[in-house]
Amino acid sequence: MDISRRGFIKRASGTVALGLAGGSVLPLAAVAEETAKLTSIRPEEQRRGDMILRRLGRTGEWVSVIGLGGYHVGKQADENVSIQLIRNAIDKGVSFMDNCWDYNGGESEVRMGRALRDGYREKVFLMTKIDGRTKAAANQQIDDSLRRLQTDHIDLLQHHEVIRLDDPDRIFAEGGGQEAVLEAQKAGKIRHIGFTGHKDPIVHLRMLETASQHGFHFDAVQMPLNVMDAHFRSFQHQVLPILVKQQTAVLGMKTFGDNFILKSKTVTPIEALHYSMSLPTSVVITGIDKSEVLEQALEAVRTYKKLDDAELSALLARTQTASTEGRFELYKISTHFDGTIRNPTWLG
Repeated sequence: MDISRRGFIKRASGTVALGLAGGSVLPLAAVAEETAKLTSIRPEEQRRGDMILRRLGRTGEWVSVIGLGGYHVGKQADENVSIQLIRNAIDKGVSFMDNCWDYNGGESEVRMGRALRDGYREKVFLMTKIDGRTKAAANQQIDDSLRRLQTDHIDLLQHHEVIRLDDPDRIFAEGGGQEAVLEAQKAGKIRHIGFTGHKDPIVHLRMLETASQHGFHFDAVQMPLNVMDAHFRSFQHQVLPILVKQQTAVLGMKTFGDNFILKSKTVTPIEALHYSMSLPTSVVITGIDKSEVLEQALEAVRTYKKLDDAELSALLARTQTASTEGRFELYKISTHFDGTIRNPTWLG
């Protein structure tokens, strides 16, 4: 079986995605044309007050279009500030909670677990991630996460940082992490299964292909989707069309590239959020570390309307030069965001 990117894309979507060969910046006209095609795909959505809810792929779940990033809520000096921030977000309609076993040494999960007491757990769709590539490591991390989050089940569990070409092999191997995840699902500890990564679309495609070879279909996939990604080593062009075709929930992240994209001075926070929301995403997960940033995200939802072709073209033209060589997407070209590279023991 052909497991190359080209072979998999041809089978999955009937076309070869834009920018398949190499990591150079893509031609602007082609980027704008393909982006317009993607934004013409309208996710099923509804408004509830000032919040927009979208369908989470084939799961049947409705979730807020904005997801609360878990890393940033574990960094406040006073945990009560974190707890209040999480609860304020929920009170204002944010129902998708992001987290990870390794965020801030587990403190992000601990604080979110405390915030979800007093009836708040029932108001959210709770996602967390694990790093374990072995069954033993994955089992331990699942149990750690359940304990810290103070819940008997996780709504979506994802294999985290799928960034190496051999990660899919390790996860799906005999005695690999996927065995633990499937057993946890059967036991009622988790409901849905996904994976995340930020390094290169080829790794996502290989993970999807490996899953297919094992007769498995992911419920959700998380990846960078932003105005810079559209130009360089693009998840938007290479992976997103496949997920849409397969009706897999799309979780966008790195809208600001941890603020590096904003430092390029080519796009405002609201424009960046509107761009990611205009793609066929179920959720756009964004880091929120203080009330002002929460209000910024909520304002993006209140003022959102899908960007038209002229607005898309203008944004893409404005960001094309800055996107060269991924210099504002450090998660692709460096180990700056690679927790499992610095801590390989997390993999098991």
